[in-house]
Amino acid sequence: AVTTPPSGRLYEDPRNEDVLVYVGTPSTPTGRGEGRIIPREMAAISPFDSSVQGGDATWEGIRIYNGRIFHLDHHLDRLFRSAKALGFENMHTRSEITEAIFRVLAANGMRDGAHMRLTLTRGEKCTSSMNPYFNVYGTTLIILPEWKPTEGATTYDNTKGVSLITAGTCRRSPPSTLDNKIHHNNMIQNILPKIQANLAGAADSIMLDVEGFVAETNATNLFLVRFDRHGPSMNKDDDKSDFDGAVLVTPTADACLPGITRDTVLLLANELGIKTEVRRVSLSEFYSADEVFTTGTMGELTPVTRIDGRVIGWKNEMKRGVVTELLQKTYKEAVKTRLDWSTEIPSFC
Repeated sequence: AVTTPPSGRLYEDPRNEDVLVYVGTPSTPTGRGEGRIIPREMAAISPFDSSVQGGDATWEGIRIYNGRIFHLDHHLDRLFRSAKALGFENMHTRSEITEAIFRVLAANGMRDGAHMRLTLTRGEKCTSSMNPYFNVYGTTLIILPEWKPTEGATTYDNTKGVSLITAGTCRRSPPSTLDNKIHHNNMIQNILPKIQANLAGAADSIMLDVEGFVAETNATNLFLVRFDRHGPSMNKDDDKSDFDGAVLVTPTADACLPGITRDTVLLLANELGIKTEVRRVSLSEFYSADEVFTTGTMGELTPVTRIDGRVIGWKNEMKRGVVTELLQKTYKEAVKTRLDWSTEIPSFC
């Protein structure tokens, strides 16, 4: 390595040095497609692949907990919607992708504490060109599983929280420019704000839409909590927090990807009796919020304690809020108990 990450270690988990990855093409009428499980240092795709030629691919980040893949069906639904919107042809089937996932997890012995980056590209071209007419071999499927905790070097501190800044380098594009409902691999719009956050010593950057409303961060969806003037109170009868005065607000998905974790949090909040609003939200509303947190598959729910140097929290207490903490616990419990939300991994032989 030329340089090392901020942690000083190439591999946060040493098992990742020897991780096995999947790279393959779909089945064809003349026989089974080529799918290989190989060591990471040997993994490669063609320089003619569309992901190399033009970032022409779609992807999903998926977590593995307790022998199950959380929201696999939702992730594959979104993957295929994005691929359809991009006009992919000669694609892997859903069963081929699922089988490849099971195979690579078995090869790595992964049943818990892992995360997969699943990428489906338009595939290899027969000549260098951005024109899809030259994609004649079918899609390329890449599955990169890693041992990765929800709180680590590549994620966030879900107890102490994180600081955010507002991105000044670019805005989230509207559907008229590039529709963010397509979970595509053209990620320079995310990378530039992340660089800005790194240089400012923040975890991530808040991205605004072209009209100045908050869209999301460069990596996650955003929520705020607003209390009435009395703030959070305690129910003396059952010693449980009373959130009757709390409103959970998240920006519309007009200029961002409507995340699967975001949708799960909205559902859980409704089940808990917490009022929710999905609407346009200004930056000043986040500045003055009583709680702010981010959501994403990689890091789950992460408290935000500062935005642009401003302290976030009820009575300016720079700490995780009670609604955030409740939703964190409820989410973790759902991962364990809502078995209809996950797919069981077959037993490894």
